[in-house]
Amino acid sequence: MGLSQEEKDAVVKIRLRQANETYTEISVLIDNKLWRTAANRLYYACYYAAMALMIHSGHQTKTHSGLIGLFGLHFVQTQRISAETALVLRKLFELRQKGDYDVWVDVKQEMVLPLINPAETFISEIGKIINEQRKK
Repeated sequence: MGLSQEEKDAVVKIRLRQANETYTEISVLIDNKLWRTAANRLYYACYYAAMALMIHSGHQTKTHSGLIGLFGLHFVQTQRISAETALVLRKLFELRQKGDYDVWVDVKQEMVLPLINPAETFISEIGKIINEQRKK
């Protein structure tokens, strides 16, 4: 059984809030030079935003890889979001995977800092798309 429109709207709102709250955590992590955790939280900020858009648009996925694939199919290939903007999701997923699961990878400042502004753009663009669709 699927979600009602009211439930979908509530989940989308929660996911967008999670995306923005998680993004704000990044500055504390950076100030404390917690690069691995910063990469993890950056990924999840983008993940929550992407999930909000997927749910808002009626798409479901159960895995992180599935999210990335479906996001590309439904939003990048249809040019609803640029490939350049969407690329940060894949980059952060790969960095988070390495940082969380590969004991030999030491996530460093130079790996994280270049992804901060693209992550912010990604989250912002998704918020705009959802708000524009709500107005229709």
